[in-house]
Amino acid sequence: MTKSLEAKRLGIRLVNVQEIGEPNQSVTRATIFVPSAGHAPAHFLRKLTEYETTFSRRSIAALERKGITDQELKPMNADLVNSIAEIRLALLETGFWTDSPELIPDKPDWVEAWLSSADLGAIERFRSLCQRLEIRLGDGELVFPERSVILICAGREQLVQLIEHSSDVAEFRAAREVASFFLNESNREQADWVGHLLERVAIQPGNDVAVLVLDHGVNNGHRLLEPLLADEDRHTVIEAWGKHDHHGHGTLMAGTAAYGDLLEVMQSSGPVRLTHRLESAKILSPPPAENPRQLWGHYTAQGISRAQIEKPNRQRIICMAVTSLATRDRGRPSSWSAKVDEMASGYDDDIRRLIVISAGNVDEESDWRRYPESNLTAEVHDPAQAWNALTVGAFTAKTRLPEPDMNGWEPVASAGDLSPFSPTSLTWNRHRWPIKPEVLFEGGNVARNQTSGEVALHDHLSLLSTHYAPQLKQFAAFDQTSAAAAQAAWMAAKIQAAYPNAWPETVRALIVHSAEWTPAQKRRFLRSDKKNDFCNLARVCGYGVPNLERALYCAGNVLTLIAQESIQPFEKTKKGYKSKEMHLYRLPWPADDLLALGEIPVTMRVTLSYFIEPSPGEIGWNDRYRYASHALRFDLNAPGESEEEFVQRVNTKERDDPKVGPGTKAPSDRWTLGELRDVGSIHSDIWTGTAAALADSHRLIVHPAIGWWRERHHLGRWKKRTRYALIVSIHLPGQEVDIYTPVAMRIMARVPVPIEVPVI
Repeated sequence: MTKSLEAKRLGIRLVNVQEIGEPNQSVTRATIFVPSAGHAPAHFLRKLTEYETTFSRRSIAALERKGITDQELKPMNADLVNSIAEIRLALLETGFWTDSPELIPDKPDWVEAWLSSADLGAIERFRSLCQRLEIRLGDGELVFPERSVILICAGREQLVQLIEHSSDVAEFRAAREVASFFLNESNREQADWVGHLLERVAIQPGNDVAVLVLDHGVNNGHRLLEPLLADEDRHTVIEAWGKHDHHGHGTLMAGTAAYGDLLEVMQSSGPVRLTHRLESAKILSPPPAENPRQLWGHYTAQGISRAQIEKPNRQRIICMAVTSLATRDRGRPSSWSAKVDEMASGYDDDIRRLIVISAGNVDEESDWRRYPESNLTAEVHDPAQAWNALTVGAFTAKTRLPEPDMNGWEPVASAGDLSPFSPTSLTWNRHRWPIKPEVLFEGGNVARNQTSGEVALHDHLSLLSTHYAPQLKQFAAFDQTSAAAAQAAWMAAKIQAAYPNAWPETVRALIVHSAEWTPAQKRRFLRSDKKNDFCNLARVCGYGVPNLERALYCAGNVLTLIAQESIQPFEKTKKGYKSKEMHLYRLPWPADDLLALGEIPVTMRVTLSYFIEPSPGEIGWNDRYRYASHALRFDLNAPGESEEEFVQRVNTKERDDPKVGPGTKAPSDRWTLGELRDVGSIHSDIWTGTAAALADSHRLIVHPAIGWWRERHHLGRWKKRTRYALIVSIHLPGQEVDIYTPVAMRIMARVPVPIEVPVI
């Protein structure tokens, strides 16, 4: 009978069978190897159940013939039934439950079910199974590369049933606590939580990466901030203001910029490695004055300069969630956004800087009631239209409301959707002004009464961060795009610490390159697969939600190539000023391997990031080619297009007086955005096609476009060089193909470098 537990095609093997104990009292013990992946665990559980019921049924039939009663039968099979039950639970605890074992719920409670696929079919199968097993489902789902997450309300036995009946289950985790759990604790209890966290904290020695928070100041007396924010790293624009946080917002920003989502950190049990520090510059005056109308670009520049003077060699990410309530610019540069662009570009001091800015907020209750229509007309706030800034909007995965306190209430946004707080650039001129925001991070949600339509903020739907008065509280609720921007700065600092030689342009590119639209965002805002509709999606949700793991590492079937290069866009000739050079990349794709895959679908993503110098006067602001010092573009050769034809085609496009080209066309139909990506100073797009088509599309050109360096040559900057970061990655969705190894071997043999090609 034990032999039937084997299934060699699934890798399930019967290792040994032993009789343990005295004759007539022995126990049969079978050791079975079950792979943790694929269909094997579910198959094994089904076999165990069959073994249990079949053995019991046969035993009962045999013993009944001997006149043994039903009451006498049950104890005889109890050991077998109990041992099999223990095995089933052990498989849950050691194979599928990846959180702390003590968090496995005995009675139904909220659990995250992680599925082994991002396929919509797997999600629907799992939802249908939950309905059959009468397992309650939470709202929405989250989709990541090769993983989907669904919230379910289940206990131990139901989790085992799910493993037994579903081959899509990869793991279970306890659902995250909500911020109100910690906020409702007394200050003494909160202090205990802080103490437990500090016992797990390890600060990376010698790190010289910092997040500079431009805000109301930061109080570093909080125990979570004290090790990260030295007194000499706190600054103020006006000495009379002091350096302390008089408002609370700056300390909230600091807590999130230091730890990321503090709620996630508080609920974890492992070590917490802090790889960057904090700096603070107070640019907002305390009451009663509260900054009158001023040149806000001046305050911003002064805050950055004070930190720069104190630690000139430190690598820093600048984070600001201070924006104007006015949205009259409609994407046009203001003096404030132009100063942000100037500081990022290093116009005055040749120091490039990554500046992270919140998109501003939709913060009226009347607007929350009209979600998401109100978000589509609410514009990104000044100075977040800055070309060189990483502008951050908000999405939300926070949809849990307490029961029974909030019965009759529901979250306004579903899991993975745009946060009700997030403004957009949908109403801006899409051919002139940048896609803003570029990315979305968690920003919280709003609750709505299902009967009255009333809307309200609730701590359950917020993030958790550090309170500015730790003698009163350790934690405070945090939400809106301020929280999102602080998380983006945290991620940028993590990348900078991991790659010290990465330029600010590269860190920004990695964040955008790692971003993906969630299914909820596409369901709500993507009407078709036309480029205009994808552009609308980008104008609302940016390029999606970034992922730190994707930004830092490459999986086996994802290949990413990164280049940091400089180029001289323009030059002076006898006939005047013209474009000078472009860079040709011969991408080391394994053509034979891709051709062998034939019609298998493949995607390639390209992200190009650089900083422009802003035009010094209003004369240029009505024309996107005059505000920016220069522009860069990327282009890919079409299948069947030779290198010579490709170079000639791009050259023809960039000439002032184009002549007849080579007759070849760009593969524009394969790009998600196409030329609609060519706004601002970061361009990211996804090429979709077959593996065979990609095998022949392995040449990429980075080339210049017109800017005021060339057109206003009397300013003497036409001969400047500029830097850029280029990221190219290919992905074979759902294919168990190791494309990394053959490419790595090619790179070891010959490292691809850009070839400078003159613009004729």
